[in-house]
Amino acid sequence: MSSWRRRASTTAPSACSNVTSSAATTLRNRPRQIRAPARAEVFTFDDPTPVMNRAEILDYVECWSNGEWFEPPVSFAGLAKSFRASTHHSSALFFKANVLASTFRPHRWLSRHAFERWALDFLTFGNGYLERRRNMVGGTLRLEPALAKYVRRKADFSGFVYVNGWQDRHEFAPDSVFQLVRPDINQEVYGLPEYLSSLHSAWLNESSTLFRRKYYENGSHAGFILYMTDAAQKQDDVDNMRDALKNAKGPGNFRNVFMYAPGGKKDGIQLIPVSEVAAKDEFFNIKNVTRDDLLAAHRVPPQLLGIVPSNSGGFGTPDTAARVFGRNEIRPLQARFAELNDWLGDEVVTFDDYEIPPAPVAA
Repeated sequence: MSSWRRRASTTAPSACSNVTSSAATTLRNRPRQIRAPARAEVFTFDDPTPVMNRAEILDYVECWSNGEWFEPPVSFAGLAKSFRASTHHSSALFFKANVLASTFRPHRWLSRHAFERWALDFLTFGNGYLERRRNMVGGTLRLEPALAKYVRRKADFSGFVYVNGWQDRHEFAPDSVFQLVRPDINQEVYGLPEYLSSLHSAWLNESSTLFRRKYYENGSHAGFILYMTDAAQKQDDVDNMRDALKNAKGPGNFRNVFMYAPGGKKDGIQLIPVSEVAAKDEFFNIKNVTRDDLLAAHRVPPQLLGIVPSNSGGFGTPDTAARVFGRNEIRPLQARFAELNDWLGDEVVTFDDYEIPPAPVAA
């Protein structure tokens, strides 16, 4: 009897051993939940950067014909947009036009206002157009300036047309338009302004000013890196922080963020500024360098444009600079505008001398 009991206890499995083996099998077959390792994330939340800029207006070489008229060698629409890109660019053009208009003697065919419009067009686009309006008997009634931005020469060189985008084009009467041209070295259909080589400086000046405005509107900083090294942070918390920063666009929208991190380290979250000092210093250098390029292209003395000198010596006396400017710039421009007299066969364009009154003698 005792031997039978021993064999039974040895071969018969117990209920407890069956439960244990079944649980072990279930644990082995269950898929493991592996936590994703922490990863570094880099992202930005700024404005999109344009791929194309206005520099492509200088990529043209010659004039091409569309069958009806010649297209200009550069985009006149781009020149018009660049007119106010820089303070020194538009100021120099206005200054020359004002001096020319102040010395111009009005004529019954050409008023001072019409001449000023004609002069500003010529200085900006390198082309100035005057249309001769005739009276009922065929005589000259007046000379009216036509906007150089929209005037095109016909492909057969028989005259000019006025093209303004989607509007109907206007064809001028034959031999009714005078074209004053600043000569170009690549083609002879249209003129080009003298300042083309300084347009990149004008655009750089404008870009630096716009960047400076965004710099101040963004809280006087050029950007930052949010550096997180705290292992106590969960991935959901990191995602929430990223979404909060991405959605906080616009001036003044991102000011303060509350972050609760129980068990976190003191330096687990750091805010590192990016190029803050360099952005402040380079702004003044860019403005000064581009200003000098524009003044050199326009050949206008800085003291005549109201620029305050940054050195102790200054720019020199304004009256001396004005006399040199009048001799070297204003007088050649006056001679160029007088070419209208040869086309009309009458002396319509005349000027007074550009004189600077002497300084009053101290008592």
